[in-house]
Amino acid sequence: MTQPIREGRDLLTPRPITVKRGVNPHAPGSAHLIMGRTEILATVTLEEKAAPHMRGSKEGWLTAEYSMLPRATNDRQARERNLQNGRRHEIQRLLGRALRAGMDLRYFRNQTLYVDCDVLVADGGTRVASILAGHAALHDFCDRLIQKGRLTDWPISRNIGAVSVGLVGSEIRVDLDYAEDKVARADLNVVATSDGLIVEVQGGAEEGVLTHDEYVGMLATGTRAVQDIMADLTRQLSVIQGM
Repeated sequence: MTQPIREGRDLLTPRPITVKRGVNPHAPGSAHLIMGRTEILATVTLEEKAAPHMRGSKEGWLTAEYSMLPRATNDRQARERNLQNGRRHEIQRLLGRALRAGMDLRYFRNQTLYVDCDVLVADGGTRVASILAGHAALHDFCDRLIQKGRLTDWPISRNIGAVSVGLVGSEIRVDLDYAEDKVARADLNVVATSDGLIVEVQGGAEEGVLTHDEYVGMLATGTRAVQDIMADLTRQLSVIQGM
């Protein structure tokens, strides 16, 4: 089988990322992230109400929602109205776990943070791009709180990023687009910190089995790629836009 050819990058280089923060004038934190041809809009909302299971706790809570617009893909998909949609529910839980791992929620006691990630255009890697966009929107949100004097300390404890890693034939490839993802014989979504600590790994073999060395190689490659991605994203987020 002929493997998809990459244009403009080698096998271990992620797609270029651009992010613009402060894009939604109604949200206290927002970001528009483009990763290759995948585009995500993320917004943050702060509710002055504790999540039911956090009442009486010394911490607040962060939850995430994920949705894909009907024409985010080649074919129109029905608008996602059913909260029990299995894929959507799985991705939302992943986003929530990932983004909570980077926040010190003691600063938001008796409050709930909602991070909404909407896929505008999908070309593979929408869940990892949503984690990156969610982190960027939280950065924008926290920066605004600092600027307005509502917080004195930075509440983001870790910079959390993510990337997909696939085994296409015998090749390890970073940040698969749709053409690569659909032929990959293994696919991992690696969520990690900017200093190389692993938060979560999701995925496995699509066909047959993986060897131990293949899995470890994919994980190590993904962790390094997240560090590169976060170095670039952090640099871009240091530019204040739309304040």
